[in-house]
Amino acid sequence: MKSMTGYGEAAAQGTQAKIAVQVRTLNHRHLDIQLRAPREYLSLEEEIRKTIRERISRGRVEMFITRALLRGQGRKLELDEGLLRQYFISLRRAKRKFGLKGEVDISLCSNLPELFQLGEAEVKEEDERRLVLRTLDLALRNLERSREREGRHLKKDVRLQVRELRKMSGRLCGEAEKISARLKDLLSVKAAGNALEEQRETSEASSLNFKGDIHEEVVRLKTHVGELARLIDEPGPAGKKVDFLLQEIQRELNTISSKAPHLSVVQLVLMGKEKVEKIREQAQNLE
Repeated sequence: MKSMTGYGEAAAQGTQAKIAVQVRTLNHRHLDIQLRAPREYLSLEEEIRKTIRERISRGRVEMFITRALLRGQGRKLELDEGLLRQYFISLRRAKRKFGLKGEVDISLCSNLPELFQLGEAEVKEEDERRLVLRTLDLALRNLERSREREGRHLKKDVRLQVRELRKMSGRLCGEAEKISARLKDLLSVKAAGNALEEQRETSEASSLNFKGDIHEEVVRLKTHVGELARLIDEPGPAGKKVDFLLQEIQRELNTISSKAPHLSVVQLVLMGKEKVEKIREQAQNLE
């Protein structure tokens, strides 16, 4: 069981640059990937997203990838040799034509900044691809450890609430047996045809709000609670399944309180709903 919230980071250095990957995850009903990466890695974006999808099934993922060039691996100075050749040819021609004195030498270059251009260092794509994916893997591993650590805390609390739900459903089972017994007595009275006794029993049943047998609902409730207890100990994503089971438990509790709305049953149902709500709050954080 993992939490949807967590944080992980990693950094690695190659021949040209140092790569840093930071990733954090937040609660979200579906998988929502927000990726920020340098333009040099646009061709890797889909591969990065695929790697994330293979490791994370639900939640908002915010990932930041930064690239810092190593010293001496940044922009490079490029000489426009064609333009420089034209300068030399033109100056020599002018010297001959007008009888000028002096030599054309390298000092000319320092006075002609347009001869030079700053260019970006060529990216070694395959080397940096391996570096990025390796760093990404390390960051996701650290994220997973963070989510598992938080998941253990969530699991401990959910398990406690499930234990209380089991106690509550066991007590409801006892109430269901009492109601079944009372309804059988009423049927026996009717079958005997004792009008006076039937009237007295019917009046008593009405005062206790017996509207029907809740045995089937209680059995389903216990089944759902047992499945919930089993589910939280299973490996892998459980958030959506837990949420579905909580809906089923809530439905059974509503039906039980509607069919047998007297005090002892209502108190147990309210207790169960409180535990369901606490689990639901935690389940919103589960992957």
